[in-house]
Amino acid sequence: MHKRGNKSAGTHRFAYQGLDRVIHEKARLSLLTSLMTHPEGLRFADLKQLCALTDGNLNRHLQVLERAKLVKIAKFQEHKRLHTVCQVTALGRKRYVEYLAVLEQVVLDAAAAGKAGAAIDDESGPALVGA
Repeated sequence: MHKRGNKSAGTHRFAYQGLDRVIHEKARLSLLTSLMTHPEGLRFADLKQLCALTDGNLNRHLQVLERAKLVKIAKFQEHKRLHTVCQVTALGRKRYVEYLAVLEQVVLDAAAAGKAGAAIDDESGPALVGA
C-alpha cells in the first residue's frame, strides 16, 4: 500500500502535464507554429490567411497569447494605414519547444500502444465484433 505523496515510477505516466493549455488550443497552436516559422514576425492579415481565422477569432487568440507573454504585438502606420505585426517572444519559443517535446512523447506512447495492440490482435486471432 502506498502512502500519500509516495509516487511509484509509473504514477501519472500519461498525465502529460506539459501540454500547455494556452498553446494546446488548435488556433493558438496554428498561430505559434506560423510565428515560429517566421521569426521576423507576420502581419495580422498574413496570420489570418495562414491560420484560416476570422478577424475576431485571430484578435481573441492573439490577446490570450500576448497576455501569456508568448507573442508581442506591434502596431505601426504605413501609407496612412495602421498595420499590426505579431512576433513570437523568447518565452514563446521556449514554451513552444517544451510543448512539442511533450506532444512528441504522446505520439511515441500512442505508436507503442498501437504496435502492442496489433501484436495482441495477431496472436489472439480476429477480434470479436460487439464484444
